[in-house]
Amino acid sequence: MRKLIYGINISLDGCCDHTKFSGGNDIHQYFSELLEGADLIIYGRKTYELMVPFWPEVAQTQAMDETANAFAKTFARLKRVLVSRTISSVDDEQTTIIHDNLKEEIIKLKQQPGKAISTGGIELPAQLIEWGLVDEFHILVHPVLVGQGRRLFAEMLLPENQHLKLTASQTLPSGCIALRYEKI
Repeated sequence: MRKLIYGINISLDGCCDHTKFSGGNDIHQYFSELLEGADLIIYGRKTYELMVPFWPEVAQTQAMDETANAFAKTFARLKRVLVSRTISSVDDEQTTIIHDNLKEEIIKLKQQPGKAISTGGIELPAQLIEWGLVDEFHILVHPVLVGQGRRLFAEMLLPENQHLKLTASQTLPSGCIALRYEKI
């Protein structure tokens, strides 16, 4: 069965609003390497609209620095699933839309052959975590306190604790700490 991998950037005080801290080459490189092990991305509407068409356009134009361009190329090659009740179509041939039966549809995707499945954002991953469908967590902790903003997992309701095992940690040149946890 394919793994479902959740990746997110957060501040030291738990804020996951990407506008509150800056990215760097090492962050793009980290997530590029993570996505190289995947062939499908699943996003909710908000995260999807942040990522598409921005990164596929960067992949075409190569308008950013070398590391961001490499991330864009990695991102652009992936198939995408948009989970939305309000969007009925998108202008992206690599994207399919799931409107309902989310849990069953994600289980079907996990059962298909292929590389890992990646997800990001807040609301959709929280629901997937509640259902026990997320297998790995890649948390990139930025060395900054922002004091306010959207918090990671603030509204998640777990039926019971989900125990995780730290399987890797890495300090990036920017001072970010990359933590990788797997479900036990």
